[in-house]
Amino acid sequence: MLFLNHYKIFGSIIFFILGTVVGSFLNVVIYRVPKGESIVFPPSHCTSCNHKLSTMDLIPIISYVSLRGKCRYCGEKISPIYPVVEALTGLLFALLYVKFDVSLVLLKYLILVSLLIVVSFIDIREQLVFDSIVIPGAVCGFLLSLPTWRDSLFGILFFFVVYLLIILVSKLFYKEGGMGEGDLTTGVMIGAFVGLSLGIVSFLLSFIVGAIVGVVLLIRNKDSKAEIPFVPYMSIGALLAIFFGNYLISFYLNLF
Repeated sequence: MLFLNHYKIFGSIIFFILGTVVGSFLNVVIYRVPKGESIVFPPSHCTSCNHKLSTMDLIPIISYVSLRGKCRYCGEKISPIYPVVEALTGLLFALLYVKFDVSLVLLKYLILVSLLIVVSFIDIREQLVFDSIVIPGAVCGFLLSLPTWRDSLFGILFFFVVYLLIILVSKLFYKEGGMGEGDLTTGVMIGAFVGLSLGIVSFLLSFIVGAIVGVVLLIRNKDSKAEIPFVPYMSIGALLAIFFGNYLISFYLNLF
């Protein structure tokens, strides 16, 4: 048991480091995709002075801390979003490893988490969801779920039908509608990865989280009419479903 604990700790550290490296790449996707830029060329550079970054400038988290959040070449401040994305990705990678160990399920959820981080931060910054990310993501989720493809297909259909109905009904009461097509396609992607049961849990949790945050924001600023992107709540709901969904389902079923 002691060896197993040490094994898990070592594996968690490795996956955290791997996650920060992946998170560094996700930052590139988050920044460049909305601008219509290639995520490969040109190489990483300062967004203020365009100076090409060296290897020492690209060490996840550490480079930001050592440079005190400023560009080495022009001194311009670097957005704290960069280390946040790296640290968040690393943490989630480590937690997923602890829960699922090395397996196909782990690979599937590592990819989903990466996609959710990208679409969430883009939605927060731009209020946009790019089909070029979520549609290939949905296909990837379905292919990785082929051993249980029916569950994946039902997850896709659940999100598609439910969000389509929400969009159509909301447009009857709101001129611009309550939700957008980006929420629908993101839901389809989530359903492809998690399937029907966890998809339902994810759906319910996303609205609970959204409602809680919405109430807090209203209390802090009652006159605020700013639009709140829903994709981050969908992502949080999906993450909670991945980690705790089966426990919640068992708890619910044991009530009857």
